[in-house]
Amino acid sequence: MARSVIDVSGLPTYAFGSRVTPWWGTFSFCLLEGTGFALGIGGYLYLAVTNSHWAKDAVPLNLVWSAVFTIVLVASTIPNFLIKRAAMRENLRSVRVLLLAMSSVGLVLVVLRIMEFSVLPVRWSDNAYGSFVWLLLGLHGVHVLTDVADTLVLTVLMFTRHGTGKRFSDAEDNAFYWYFVVLSWLPLYALLYWLPRL
Repeated sequence: MARSVIDVSGLPTYAFGSRVTPWWGTFSFCLLEGTGFALGIGGYLYLAVTNSHWAKDAVPLNLVWSAVFTIVLVASTIPNFLIKRAAMRENLRSVRVLLLAMSSVGLVLVVLRIMEFSVLPVRWSDNAYGSFVWLLLGLHGVHVLTDVADTLVLTVLMFTRHGTGKRFSDAEDNAFYWYFVVLSWLPLYALLYWLPRL
């Protein structure tokens, strides 16, 4: 009985978007972490409605650092989009330059988040409101920090002999995750900084 054999040696060893397993892993992670944010927001709103002391405890947070953080975060979607596009075209020079830019933006965002924590008028141990403020800011801060670390590692790799092939797929996947970091912040920003002012 004759067996059919196909030579697949010429096929690419990597791809982009939903055609690769890491993309689905990142997508699943976004769903999982998005659920964590939703639970945190739900807990915050539940206590805001049922706790008679909530209105007194919910001290409006300083808008300066959070506004700068939000503006820089939203603006970062532009170089992030350009990285995704350059990675899919496998343009090494553009990917290198844009990853350097995103690494710098990420480090600035980490500093801004630290400044944001430094001016909080409530400690995590003061009351339930303070606990939720620190929890939600901290949870999002960890997402920023982990993606910045990933971007820094990817940037270094792109400046070595490993900056070929699959690394372009990794850069595209990293850009996809950054959109989640940006989009997950917007409802948190409205909840933490504007809802207590209403």
